[in-house]
Amino acid sequence: MDHVISGVAKFQKEVYPNKKATFQKLANGQNPEVLFITCSDSRIDPNLVTQTDPGELFICRNAGNIVPPHSNQTGGMTASIEFAVAALGVSHIVVCGHTDCGAMKGAIKPEGLDALPHVKEWLGHCRVATDVVKERCGTHDLSIDHLEAVTKENVVQQIQHLRTHPAVAAKLATGQVKLHGWVYNIGSGDVLCYNDETGEFKAMDQTAAEAQLARTE
Repeated sequence: MDHVISGVAKFQKEVYPNKKATFQKLANGQNPEVLFITCSDSRIDPNLVTQTDPGELFICRNAGNIVPPHSNQTGGMTASIEFAVAALGVSHIVVCGHTDCGAMKGAIKPEGLDALPHVKEWLGHCRVATDVVKERCGTHDLSIDHLEAVTKENVVQQIQHLRTHPAVAAKLATGQVKLHGWVYNIGSGDVLCYNDETGEFKAMDQTAAEAQLARTE
């Protein structure tokens, strides 16, 4: 904890002064372009991976980067999605999974979560993903060997859940919001992107990314 406290002091002394104008502007409101939904895993830093500054991403995190399907029961994710889309007017939503995800391991073997009843219930939102992988692989039981497949399919299914939220559905219907599915590889730094037309994950187009970078420099 000491390094966390000293980090605050470093931020106030060294970082804040260099970005004072930005923070003073943000003090009066926010206008993020992207709703970024990712896992609570401590190894994921959305701003570091995307090289974005405060105010650019509206970030929602939970175990397994899960988006519960819309229902009349209000939850933190439902409220945050509605606020980001209907109030803040984000134009892009990213669902970002990652390698070595503990939540996906739990979804594969839910019987091992009896001592964590709330986690087990929460991961019930991943059941479609595990059932799809079981069907594709022709098996009734999944193992750690299926982790990558489940991680990718979970991202796809959470995007499907997003479509059930009224605020998202309305903006999709008018082309004001675009959905993106990513999987971040912790060890390599690679980011795989879901292609809705092919149904496959491919490495982020570096040529396109570098061209965009050149336009912003």
